[in-house]
Amino acid sequence: MGFQVAYVPIGVGTFHLESAQIQFDQSVSLLRSLTDAAVCPEKMLLTLDDLTAYLDGLSPDLVVLQNITFANAAYASEVLKRFSCPILLWTLREPVIDGGRLRLNSLTGAYSAANAIQAFRGDGQFEYVFGGPGEAEVQAELNAAIRAAKVKADLTHLKMASIGHTPQGFGFGRALDAEMMSVFGVTLESIEARELIDVAKGYTADDCAEELAEAKATLTGLDKTPEKNVVDFARLYKAYKAYVKDNGVGAISSRCWPDFFTSFGTPVCTVLSLLNANGTAASCESDAYGALSMYIGSQLSGKATFFGDPVSMDEEEGTVTFWHCGMAACSLARKDTGAAVGVHPNRKIGPTMDFGCQACDHVTIFRVGRKPDGTFRFFLAEGAALDKPKQFCGTSIVVKTDAPAKDVVYGSVKGGWEPHFVVIYDNVANELEKLGHMLQVEVCKF
Repeated sequence: MGFQVAYVPIGVGTFHLESAQIQFDQSVSLLRSLTDAAVCPEKMLLTLDDLTAYLDGLSPDLVVLQNITFANAAYASEVLKRFSCPILLWTLREPVIDGGRLRLNSLTGAYSAANAIQAFRGDGQFEYVFGGPGEAEVQAELNAAIRAAKVKADLTHLKMASIGHTPQGFGFGRALDAEMMSVFGVTLESIEARELIDVAKGYTADDCAEELAEAKATLTGLDKTPEKNVVDFARLYKAYKAYVKDNGVGAISSRCWPDFFTSFGTPVCTVLSLLNANGTAASCESDAYGALSMYIGSQLSGKATFFGDPVSMDEEEGTVTFWHCGMAACSLARKDTGAAVGVHPNRKIGPTMDFGCQACDHVTIFRVGRKPDGTFRFFLAEGAALDKPKQFCGTSIVVKTDAPAKDVVYGSVKGGWEPHFVVIYDNVANELEKLGHMLQVEVCKF
């Protein structure tokens, strides 16, 4: 079944139903404007029999539980005993305060529902919003919860591949398939990098004509790369593309050094760049949790994300520079340079990407982190990507953080965070925070 958002407006018939009907109609209109996955009842659910009959036909990924009027805890309990999906509890504002009748009493109902959720699920296992369907904050919170729940559902359909092992000293990116499945719902498979290298070696230049044409149309300065390396890159790109397509893979973490320099003679950086630009999240240095972070960011933003190391801080400017050797998505390149091609800064072999990234008014810095005790946490920081040229050989992005850059750097270093972060080209911190709650993962905001 497809993604489903179930609107569950609970109440009783002893309150002011004319006011409740107005809120019901407006709530249905709002939810249907936010997602085509909304399932709504034909009428308010004012008895337990109405509620159970409606719930019988549902298989939700998110329940929007609204006290259309007061309802006792039996209503919420009926929802909770049936479904384990995330819940957003929605309290309506009293429509009129005039010294007369209490029209809805939605807030008292919310306390009853929340008390039941606590009993069933424990602390904080739901989202909450207060206000009417016409209020901007309510609309934003509903939208964020729906988008987060959609990503959570998407993760259960994600097949990720680790191509090769992490290099020595980079074990922070190594993932266990059981942990990926149990915490995130993701299926993780692993193959050796040499398997794809061997496939690539079997291709001729003619076999890779399509890949060569794509690269020449997309990249700038590829003609400055030795012909052998250009052809070898195209062979490797074809091997990766075929593997991703044939196996239904949505994200990869790939080994890069030293194998692709020593065993193949051409880096994998530009292969990963093109995969990222074409919708397959792809990290390097075999960082599985980096690839997972990229996938989540791309699902929320609809764009490729930047993956890299924090390499520089300017306290006065309030910026942190993120960089990597040359695998950023070519779609992120500055317009004035295009997706320029260079050589690996250490190995001096190409093609790798060599550009500064585009500016963006709102970006989110993100990382799925794994703590020493095996539990997970989300890193979240907000800011803006500045209009800056390439900072170092490779690909780079300069982010002016909303919080003081020094606080972000000091806090993340002292917090023991991994050295790879993702920069998402959108303001999706609210969605990521909600996703963390839905996955029962600690959220650390900077």
